[in-house]
Amino acid sequence: MRHEGAASSLRGMSSRHILTAPAWPYANGPRHIGHVSGFALPCDMFSRYQRMAGNKVLMVSGTDEHGTPIQVQADKEGVSARELADRYNKVIGQDLHGLGMSYDLFTRTTTRNHYGVAQEIFKGLHANGYVFEKTTMGAISPSTGRTLPDRYIEGTCPICGYDSARGDQCDNCGNQLDPIDLINPRSRINGEAPEFVETEHFFLDLPAFSETLGSWLQSKEGLWRPNVYKFTRNLLDDMQPRPISRDLDWGVPVPLPGWIDRPDKRLYVWFDAVIGYLSASVEWAKRSGDPDAWRAWWQNPDAESYYFMGKDNIVFHSEIWPAMLLGYNGEGDKGGRPNSLGKLDLPNEIVSSEFLTMEGRKFSSSRQVVIYVRDFLERYDVDALRYYIAVAGPENQDTDFTWSEFVRRNNDELVAAWGNLVNRSVSFAAKNIGEIPAAGDLTDRDRAIMERSRKAFDAVGAELSRSRFKNAVSETMRTIAEANKYLSDEAPWKLRTEDPERMKTILHVALQLIDDAKSLMTPFLPNSSDKVHKMLGGEGEWSGMPEIQDVDEEGGTGYQVLTGAYDTAARWESQPITPGVPLAPPKPLFTKLDPSVVDEELARLEQT
Repeated sequence: MRHEGAASSLRGMSSRHILTAPAWPYANGPRHIGHVSGFALPCDMFSRYQRMAGNKVLMVSGTDEHGTPIQVQADKEGVSARELADRYNKVIGQDLHGLGMSYDLFTRTTTRNHYGVAQEIFKGLHANGYVFEKTTMGAISPSTGRTLPDRYIEGTCPICGYDSARGDQCDNCGNQLDPIDLINPRSRINGEAPEFVETEHFFLDLPAFSETLGSWLQSKEGLWRPNVYKFTRNLLDDMQPRPISRDLDWGVPVPLPGWIDRPDKRLYVWFDAVIGYLSASVEWAKRSGDPDAWRAWWQNPDAESYYFMGKDNIVFHSEIWPAMLLGYNGEGDKGGRPNSLGKLDLPNEIVSSEFLTMEGRKFSSSRQVVIYVRDFLERYDVDALRYYIAVAGPENQDTDFTWSEFVRRNNDELVAAWGNLVNRSVSFAAKNIGEIPAAGDLTDRDRAIMERSRKAFDAVGAELSRSRFKNAVSETMRTIAEANKYLSDEAPWKLRTEDPERMKTILHVALQLIDDAKSLMTPFLPNSSDKVHKMLGGEGEWSGMPEIQDVDEEGGTGYQVLTGAYDTAARWESQPITPGVPLAPPKPLFTKLDPSVVDEELARLEQT
């Protein structure tokens, strides 16, 4: 695994440490574009910008591989839970690699390292009195005798009357539920009514954090996205103890005497999954050669942490994970002290997107209302998808993906605006001069357009720093539109014979604008920005890309990770282009899509 490059790229830059934490995709199937519009692409855009701005970014996550859904799917396929997790860890890793997700480490929750860190957090919470044991009523399947997890039971919500509430939470009103409270509960696996029997479990004492969580959340007002803040504020009004163990044989063992060797008790999958951000940071540090390197992002009062996800994951990141950290630190109502890892930092921001639908329908793998990432990338440019999610994704409200809008934005905005500016400028300069020309005397308009381009870095950067991707990419496209207008108005092709020096100056300005736009576009479109870098004579890698590596773990089995070294040439600033650098005739930056694509894709959707 290439760790030295990754570690060295994080040293020697600014002193600002930024943890970026995209949600852990569940390893029960490939990802579709609805998934990655929430947790993946926004986090990568933010992370790439922060690296370009000179900050020390650590981007970590992995596949979430425990819990009953994995076991249920494995049973259906006649394989073990581990075999299923192994398969989809690789599939999802390949999906994210294809998207250009710049993970410092994308790992998994079935590592020995993760087990150790998850158990340590549990033990710290237990030692401080924030975990307690309780006998409850658990659901079992009458036909199989196996435990039915809360989320595999549905019925009518006793609070709002929603008829498809899950046993752990109502997606309509957002309230935490217990399956025994559901009206007419039924198994989502086979439809039968569950039986309820007594069972012992551990609970996280959420009410013990009401004051500290409330004060912490109050400090985020006006800083978080309104949907996240309001949702979390409502959660804090009625906090209840939350179960953190399950009757299951697939997961992290409960690390207490009398429990650790029990084959029927495991930590609840949501509990161990959120700890993954920390365990992945610890794993990255071990693999970097400095086992304590993670502490700069987790135990540093000046460090910042940003968590990216879809809105269905808000509760785990804005309420439960902060409570777990507070409890481990001994900062809840019961006091306490940090355990062996030391005091851990709480999140700075929870960046949640709304839902992406498809052609007016909710994404559904079971109903085949879906396009998987790998299928998308087999047919279309990855940067076309990244652009669409940035400019038209579900940033602040539910958004509908339509093929007609995808084709329109690809053709009218990427091809006709940005791609056309690059192609006609570089082609003309390469054909008529062969190199980047020097600038002669600059006119007021020349100076004004270059100043406008330089200032765009501040404007776009301000939007990216607040995860306002639509505003950021829209401002970048306005800058590109002004560059296109400048080139058309100045018309250097008319000056080849009558004023060749002025022609060269115009081309120098146009190429400088393109170089600036390439940098502005890099967080959104890293692949095409690298192409522009090379068109303008740039050498080496412009913006770092991830790679898939096979790694080993002492005492464990080998597995696949995503990692990379991202200390490349990309910087968040206007960098003067160098006269005399040879230019080669460019190839088209983007592929224009035929309108027939819309009918083809809609036909595929109907066939499934």
